[in-house]
Order: sequence, then structure tokens, then C-alpha cells
Amino acid sequence: MSTLRIGIAGISGRMGRLLAEEVLASGAQLAGGTSRSGGLEGVTLFSDTGALFAASDVVIDFTNAALAATHAALAATHRKPFVLGSSGLSVGQEAAVAQAAHVTPIVYAANFAPGVNLLFALAERMAAALPAEQYDAEIVEMHHRQKVDAPSGTAIGLGRAVARGRGTTLEECGMESGRDGHTGPRQTGAIGFAALRGGQVVGEHTLLFAAGNEQIALTHRSFDRRVYAVGAVRAARWVSTQAPGLYDMKHVLGMG
Repeated sequence: MSTLRIGIAGISGRMGRLLAEEVLASGAQLAGGTSRSGGLEGVTLFSDTGALFAASDVVIDFTNAALAATHAALAATHRKPFVLGSSGLSVGQEAAVAQAAHVTPIVYAANFAPGVNLLFALAERMAAALPAEQYDAEIVEMHHRQKVDAPSGTAIGLGRAVARGRGTTLEECGMESGRDGHTGPRQTGAIGFAALRGGQVVGEHTLLFAAGNEQIALTHRSFDRRVYAVGAVRAARWVSTQAPGLYDMKHVLGMG
């Protein structure tokens, strides 16, 4: 059986370098990558992402939301499995990724850390047990000062998990974020978001269920970005054997 060839979009970036290390540590073959700022010693660089897909069995992409739809379309064109970790996708961009998944298997996740995905599962179960009329759900997240999107993809993933547990969607129950000035009372059933930015915080998320007589908090902290790289490489190995479809980390972890 041939060694799995994994390509990395944006291989010279902070996440790209970690992904390259974890691909090699996993025993897979590093097919190469794309880069806007030069390459890594001994790593094959491709002039465009289409060439990277052609040379790889699976491609991992943690670049940015603006490229997600284009890269998903390339995955479909080349019929290669795809792991997408970019955050901040619009509804239209997510729809484009879902469309490509009709042709090729895609893992698209808000977060690749196993602990965060267990947090999603707990959030859904707790939301189902704690009525929205009595328990307000608030999500607080903090990231490094360079992060460009807010709330984070993980925070939105937590909000979606809470909404699922309550039999609705995040769009239907409403998001309350960026509160400022005279906002009036909190809306019952809405899910609140607060985004903090500063320093070099890798990622911290807290989900609060607040009632009149008790408060419950679930918190996850990431101390090293490598946890995301390890999870993404695990997802790449898993998705390489799957049928076309749109998957997330709960499927990779056997919770789907």
C-alpha cells in the first residue's frame, strides 16, 4: 500500500509549518505546498493550488476564508479529499464548500482539537437539558491580537451546538454580540457572544449557562497550536478513505 501524500496550502505560515512537521511525524509523505512568502528547505513548492491538488492524495488548508470556496472547487475538480480549517467563512462560502462535498470528501471543522469537539458535544447535550427560558447562553472567547475574524469559528461552533440542543438554529434563535450603549434587556433564547483580542493567546473559549439561581461554565484553553495540526493530520488520514460528503471532527473522532 502506497504512503499517503498530504499537501499543505500555505505551507510557510505559522500553521503550515506545524502541519508539515506533523505530516512527517505521522509517517505520511509531505507532497509539498503553496506559499506566498518563500518555501521550507527540502519541501516542494507548487506555483498554484491546482498543481498541489494534482500531486497530493489529500490537501490541508488553514489559509483564509477568502480562498475556501476556490480551494474546495479545486478539490472537487481533481476529486481529491480536502481538510479545511479556515475560519470566518460566510454563508455563501460555506454553501460552496458543501457543494464541492457532493463530489469529493471534505472535512470542514471550526476547530481540530479533540477537547473542543468534546466541548461541542457537551454543549449540545446541556442545552437540551437547560431550557432557554430559564438559562441564558453566553459565549466568551479570547485570541491573539492578529486574529482578523470575530466571533471565532469555534465560538460560532459552540453557538450552533447550543442551538441544535434546543431544536433550532443559531440564525433562528439570534446572536447578541458587540453590545454597546443602551441595548435594552437581553432577548430570551438568544445566544450571546463576546470576543476578546490581545497578546498571543492561542485560543480560549467559555460557554456559560446563566439562570436566576445557578451558573454553569465550560471552558477550553489551547496552549499550543500544534494540537490543531495533530487533529488536522488525523482528519486527513481519515478522510482519505471516505466517500464524498461533508464531514467534521465529530466524524473523525467517531462521535458522528
